[in-house]
Amino acid sequence: MTIVWTDPAILDLESIRDYIARDSEYYAARFVQRIIDTVDSLQRYPELGAVVPEFAEYGIRERLLQNYRILYEVRTDHVLVHAIVHAKRDLGSLELER
Repeated sequence: MTIVWTDPAILDLESIRDYIARDSEYYAARFVQRIIDTVDSLQRYPELGAVVPEFAEYGIRERLLQNYRILYEVRTDHVLVHAIVHAKRDLGSLELER
C-alpha cells in the first residue's frame, strides 16, 4: 500500500519542523523523521490507528506521536495522510481534503 500526503499534511509537517527548529535544527529533523517513520509504518499496517470520533463517518484514523495526532484515511490502494495536528487542537474546525 502506498502513502499519499495531502498538501495540508505537508504544510503541517513543515510547520512542526520550523517550530522545533527555533530551538534545535537537530531535534526538528529527528522529530520530523519520527513522524515520517510512523506514517511509513502504515504501509504494512494501515488499520493500526484508532478511528477518530470527530470523523468516524469518513473512516478517518489517527496515530499518536507524542503531542501530535497524525490523521489519515485508508483507501483501496493507498493511505491518504490528511493532517498532523497538536493533540490540544479542536478538530471541529479542521477541514479534510475529500
